[in-house]
Amino acid sequence: MGTIIIVAILVVVAVVAARSGMKHMKGEGGCCGGGGDAVPEQHKTLKDAKIGEKTVYIEGMMCDNCRKHVEKQLDKIDGAVAHADWKKGIAIVAYDRAVSDDAIRQALAWTDYKVTSIEENK
Repeated sequence: MGTIIIVAILVVVAVVAARSGMKHMKGEGGCCGGGGDAVPEQHKTLKDAKIGEKTVYIEGMMCDNCRKHVEKQLDKIDGAVAHADWKKGIAIVAYDRAVSDDAIRQALAWTDYKVTSIEENK
């Protein structure tokens, strides 16, 4: 009888894990500690006129919470504002003063995301 109870518990755990995994793969789960959107997002804006933008290719974004984290880190760069798309694996960084590729890489250096390349947008 004890074996049947243990097997039943394992089946329930497997089903819950499978559902969570499917949500995660669709980008609906909170893979990075994200929950609901209880706090509205605060979008940073440039103080001066935009002089350029770069496309940053990023590996490791799996959900909307990842997007928010990447944007938050890139928005810490003085004179830059970022809008990321986790499904495409990119962030567009607009700037009102010179922003080096190194500054962009440094902003994400201590995160779980990897910058694979950066392109200047024309």
